[in-house]
Amino acid sequence: MSGQRYTRTAIALHWLMALLILGLLGVGLTMTALPLSPFKLQVYSWHKWAGVSAFLLVCLRLAWRLGHRPPALPPGMPGWQRHAAHGLHHLLYLLMFAIPLTGWLMSSAKGFQTVWFGVLPLPDLLPRDEALGDLLKRVHAGLNYGLIALLAAHVGAALKHHWIDRDDILVRILPWRGRR
Repeated sequence: MSGQRYTRTAIALHWLMALLILGLLGVGLTMTALPLSPFKLQVYSWHKWAGVSAFLLVCLRLAWRLGHRPPALPPGMPGWQRHAAHGLHHLLYLLMFAIPLTGWLMSSAKGFQTVWFGVLPLPDLLPRDEALGDLLKRVHAGLNYGLIALLAAHVGAALKHHWIDRDDILVRILPWRGRR
């Protein structure tokens, strides 16, 4: 056990991002099945607001991480697990950037401007192009399914380290003090 923990800020950003991503995934997977109505349009707006917020939050999170190194991995961890952990985290960060960006690009190409919290209009990143919008919709969905798979691996690895390896990988990111 290294006894090291993430900073309070890193822990807060991690769990805030986790809740936001889970909410976005849940809403994103269900909103397309809603019948066309003012409520459906409002849900899409909420999803876009949360997506922009997630994008800004991951920028903040990455800036914090660049200035504050995470705790070292346990010394006895096999090399392949170290490489897998680093690779998984890099892919998670990549998707946390790419997913909101593809959503914004898709909205632009489909001709629906993103207005953050209904107050701040964001510029369209692309001219209106329905075919490109449809392609970006498929890319956005595919990236989200990839994120679901990576999140399952991330949670599975954390639980494996906690219950099988009995190291502090999970405990050091929990918002409360864990065992030892």
